[in-house]
Amino acid sequence: MTDQRLADRELAWKRKPALRAIYTDIYARMAAHCLPGQTVEVGGGSSGFKEFAPRTIVTDVLFARWLDLVADAACLPFRPRTVANIVMFDVLHHIEFPRRFFEDAARILVPGGRIVMAEPAITVASWPFYRFFHPEPLSMQADPLASRSPSSARDPFDANQAIPTLLFGRDRQRFIATFPTLSIRSVTRLSLFAYPLSGGYRRWSLVPSSWVRPLLRIEDRLLPMVGSLMAFRMLVVIQCSGDPPPRSATAPPAVRVHSLPTAWVV
Repeated sequence: MTDQRLADRELAWKRKPALRAIYTDIYARMAAHCLPGQTVEVGGGSSGFKEFAPRTIVTDVLFARWLDLVADAACLPFRPRTVANIVMFDVLHHIEFPRRFFEDAARILVPGGRIVMAEPAITVASWPFYRFFHPEPLSMQADPLASRSPSSARDPFDANQAIPTLLFGRDRQRFIATFPTLSIRSVTRLSLFAYPLSGGYRRWSLVPSSWVRPLLRIEDRLLPMVGSLMAFRMLVVIQCSGDPPPRSATAPPAVRVHSLPTAWVV
């Protein structure tokens, strides 16, 4: 049975044309960074990315009837060096220990393969919004590269919105040292006005859908000047090269496969 929270998000997606327009713009930017070859979406239970890449294998740790595969982001059931792109939309900050995900991503990506993700960006302007008006918690004191055994009791919707900002900001050099085969190609700031005004997946919206495209054009002009202070999102592109590191000795148990071509299963 489809997880009710994913079903609620699907309903909100259908009811909010402004949100669809904003996210569609981000999906298009993500797709532009993808390479030819097999694309896997991690945490795609409430995503519309497959509209831009129909051959994408869509996965999530929670079941939904529209998924191709139910899988844990830290233990993806793909053979080594078989995936060209891993895409994620608002997923990294939900992963309990991101280090485990990146270890597995380095294993399954082909040399030159990419991780393309859109995540919250914590800036001077976005911090009050995420801290006081967004339902997910935010802690700038967390260690995004902690390595511990995952909790089986943890809710997959648990989160820390600060994780991407910490990982590709304060702890960027630690990330580079920890994952020598994963290079950070770019971190691009996105979203100034349209996204917070849309209300995300909540019931309310302060921006008509007809305003979204003009607002996004204005944002594109302003972001090079004020993005580091005012952006609400970041688009991160990471590229894999060389031999993948060994998998963690404490890897999580095998995932539950819902539907996947056997050629891709480990």
